[in-house]
Amino acid sequence: MDVVRAQTAGFCMGVVSALQKIDRLLAGGAQQGPIVTLGPIIHNPQVLEKYARKGVEIVETPEEIPPGAMVVVRAHGIPKSTWEELARRRIDAIDATCPKIRKAQRLIAMQARQGRMLLLFGEEGHPEVIGLLSYAESGACLFESLEKLEEFPLRADTRYCLAAQTTQDRTIFDAMAHSLAAREGCDLTILQTICDATRRRQEEAVRIAREVDFMIVAGGKTSGNTRRLVQVVAAQRTPVVHVETAGDLPHERLRWHARIGLIAGASTPRETIDEIERRLHSLGNPLDAET
Repeated sequence: MDVVRAQTAGFCMGVVSALQKIDRLLAGGAQQGPIVTLGPIIHNPQVLEKYARKGVEIVETPEEIPPGAMVVVRAHGIPKSTWEELARRRIDAIDATCPKIRKAQRLIAMQARQGRMLLLFGEEGHPEVIGLLSYAESGACLFESLEKLEEFPLRADTRYCLAAQTTQDRTIFDAMAHSLAAREGCDLTILQTICDATRRRQEEAVRIAREVDFMIVAGGKTSGNTRRLVQVVAAQRTPVVHVETAGDLPHERLRWHARIGLIAGASTPRETIDEIERRLHSLGNPLDAET
């Protein structure tokens, strides 16, 4: 079996930076107090389990933070109001928000100060999206598809800005920007908030999907950028399956394919990807199964 592994598979810069912050705290020893993350540091259950075994706990609100704890803010960021609550409680937190998300928050806040309403392409309920919306103090509307955006009635007396969750599909975002720009009288500023690493990963997913018989996308089931990879591949009409670990691989389904692509989300550990690749190679040649 020929396995085509994506060069972009695995941790992105933001994930590496966030995990390094926790690792440095762990290296400091238990004398500094318990370590907690405000929200899951990333969306990967295997990584979260590894840190849980080392004593790192997850809390969802500032009220849950135990006295004396070292606090790390999740890579997806937190709402503005949560930062304000941390300050009110005089809790010093280490900010592990992805730099790309911090930049998006600042851009949205700047446009809000200018009175622009935010039109956000994102996934409802996702922690990054919740955080981004909190900086849109001049109002916001969230859209998960181009169709929903096109149904939105723009007001002639309102100025707008268009932004996206950093892991969204660049092709769809560009179509949204084009659609809004075509509306007569629309006062619009377009914010380029989709991460370049996300764009490159999606482009590689498309390229590989066009070259193989089947695609494996590895990553946490709650990972938005991983789910987006599945959608990007499926749009190429290439059969695809989303797995978290090698144990999730559908062996019987895969053994009949001669060429399989492998890509992974931005929070998928390299060891997980390596094990999936080894398992795929172990399936052998599909022609052997016929003899």
